[in-house]
Amino acid sequence: MRFVVQRVSEASVTIDGQVKGQIQRGFLVLIGICDSDTEKTADLYVRKLLGLRIFEDAQGKTNLSLRDVSGELLLVSQFTLYANCRKGNRPSFTDAGKPEHANALYEYIVSECRKAGYTVQTGEFGADMKVSLVNDGPFTILLDEHLL
Repeated sequence: MRFVVQRVSEASVTIDGQVKGQIQRGFLVLIGICDSDTEKTADLYVRKLLGLRIFEDAQGKTNLSLRDVSGELLLVSQFTLYANCRKGNRPSFTDAGKPEHANALYEYIVSECRKAGYTVQTGEFGADMKVSLVNDGPFTILLDEHLL
């Protein structure tokens, strides 16, 4: 599993010219899933995501979590996070999870974040999406199996 977490002052996802999801202050999270990922893996990532303290406190230190700032989440599935570029210049996506497995875990992650009490907006699994954001900082964190 891979999460690309971007601290944003605003972000949105548009599909066929229509806004599907939109947030103000919070995290835009691009989510990549592989076939070996499970709900247990997802639970670990969700816990880490929701606990990240990357918002500034009154002293300017990154010490506040999403909950501390009443932040929102925009969760977007992105299989291209599993691009393999080792051979040649055309990426291979064979390491990305099969669509039915990846979509089920993506929906599980969305559900767990909502159960935790957060405002969650989403993209649409498998759709051609246009993602817009104002990265606050910029501040981007990569969560993957090697960094947890």
